[in-house]
Amino acid sequence: MINVRDELKTGMPAPAGAPPVEWRISEGLTPYPEAVAFMEARAAAIARGEAPELVWLVEHPPLYTAGTSASRADVLEARFPVFDSGRGGQMTYHGPGQRVGYVMLDLRRRGPDVRRFVASLEEWIIRTLAAFNVRGERREDRIGVWVKRPDKGDGFEDKIAALGIRVSRWVTLHGVAVNVEPDLSHFGGIVPCGVSVQRYGVTSLADLGQLVSLPEFDSEFRQAFEEVFGATADAQAAEAAGTAS
Repeated sequence: MINVRDELKTGMPAPAGAPPVEWRISEGLTPYPEAVAFMEARAAAIARGEAPELVWLVEHPPLYTAGTSASRADVLEARFPVFDSGRGGQMTYHGPGQRVGYVMLDLRRRGPDVRRFVASLEEWIIRTLAAFNVRGERREDRIGVWVKRPDKGDGFEDKIAALGIRVSRWVTLHGVAVNVEPDLSHFGGIVPCGVSVQRYGVTSLADLGQLVSLPEFDSEFRQAFEEVFGATADAQAAEAAGTAS
């Protein structure tokens, strides 16, 4: 069966001459409310033409977030705080060992095509996983990136990365979460992304036998982003250059 979503166009480079996307990595665990407040302020500044686009990589303390389509019935056991996120999608988990990428891009310049943006986010993840010998795939009826698990049984597959976005004034907010080495038992407190079919679970690079540090992951993540979306520049270097000028 042909997966129609595999036929979607991917790649959303900025127009020629546009400045590179700033690339920022935060150390430690970033509180979720602080992340959302920063993201909303930055996206508004991008929309006003006062700040460059940004990809911000963080880890969060253990928590659950509810998208705009979430049902509180999907919280099976509130082991951790639950936050309303404002992004699309349903319930998901964030925690240590999971790389969250907040993506603030201006689709007015790159093309006002949300479906292509989502497909491009998936392509970014799929290319990154391929660098670690993991085959990530799209699914027709399930957003995110999935890995087949024939070792678990016929038709079994696990989700390794979730997507959830919001678009405001054609600037994107929120983004992606890739399971590098989180505690997968923490997903048991929710119905992840509303998918309750027994043969669909969650996995991580570590669970698949790929022991990868976050810095190693981030290096491949950045390279794959540049292939799909275009050039990046270290945020700290950009800030220093701005101060010097």
